[in-house]
Amino acid sequence: MKTLGIIFSSIHERDIPELTKVRTLASVPFGGRYRLIDFVLSNMVNSGITNIGIIAKYNYQSLMDHVQSGKSWGLARKNGGLTILPPFNDISGGGVFNNRFEAIKSVESFIRYNEADYVVMADCDIVCNFDLAPAITAHEKNGADITLIYRKKAVDSSDKYRMFLETDENGKVTYVEKNNGSTGEKKVYTDFMIMSRRLLLYILENSKKWGITSFSQNVLSNYKDYKIYAYEQDGYYAAVNSLTDYYKHSMELLNPKVVKELFYKGGAEIYTKVRDSAPAKFTDTACVNDSMVADGCIIEGEVTNSIIFRGCHIAKGAKVMNSIIMQDSVIEANSTLNCVIMDKGAHVLDGRLLSGHPTHPYYIEKESTI
Repeated sequence: MKTLGIIFSSIHERDIPELTKVRTLASVPFGGRYRLIDFVLSNMVNSGITNIGIIAKYNYQSLMDHVQSGKSWGLARKNGGLTILPPFNDISGGGVFNNRFEAIKSVESFIRYNEADYVVMADCDIVCNFDLAPAITAHEKNGADITLIYRKKAVDSSDKYRMFLETDENGKVTYVEKNNGSTGEKKVYTDFMIMSRRLLLYILENSKKWGITSFSQNVLSNYKDYKIYAYEQDGYYAAVNSLTDYYKHSMELLNPKVVKELFYKGGAEIYTKVRDSAPAKFTDTACVNDSMVADGCIIEGEVTNSIIFRGCHIAKGAKVMNSIIMQDSVIEANSTLNCVIMDKGAHVLDGRLLSGHPTHPYYIEKESTI
């Protein structure tokens, strides 16, 4: 089964304006040495999908720098491999796309000149390690037009823009609803979708005639005309839809069970761009507990229950607690940080006291000085 992967790099970035002001959602740093796109990209590669297009929109220079030719994911190849797709479309007069359907419409030629049987479409806001191959097999076995990947979970604030599914005993979707403030356990659509390439092209070709402007409203909700099935995703799953979600799910990585489930599940690795840095250095004044410290760091102060990205410097006398310190940041002597998200290349001068709360972490902008 030949499968084409399509990744939306920016669909939910409006939900995290702090982190996406200077970068697209796909390139938001996560987990000490990764970017959000690493998870969906690795999921596809580990599932045997080696022809992948990433639809860009705004601020995607860091995304291009991160993925480059796709070599770190085994995608630097003559046939297929990784393609960065431009954000322009012919619906709004050649401007930048406004929604998911316009984004797909803008890359119609990329989909057309491909020999794949199926297309897997996914967003970048989901952190998981999920083998898509069984879902693709089930899609083919069911003779489905569309298969939606869902997660059965208790609804919370991270699901505010999600769709909920109802299915029959065979897994066929019988009802689709938007989140209207529902509570309790639901089958929550994860924005991972498997679709027949021919059907997708047929819909794109006739979209203007049929008045199709939205996937969710005009296609996925049309479960009476299309054979839409659902497939459950198990294992660790996190949706990053706000700064609070980002903080919460980042801190979950300090749980060894979550790390094992996410990074070492069945031998399926999460790949990222390799940066050849020296190992982290801990001086005799350093004290580190329950934390994740990446390579290239110099730790002279105290770090507790925190995630420290590559190349950071925590000076002697500084205290970092319950915080996320991104790449190449500096915290000078005698400063104290608690519940802080410090973006890449930021600098906290000596003697500062900064504190937030798990539900409202204190955010320091990229390359700023406090």
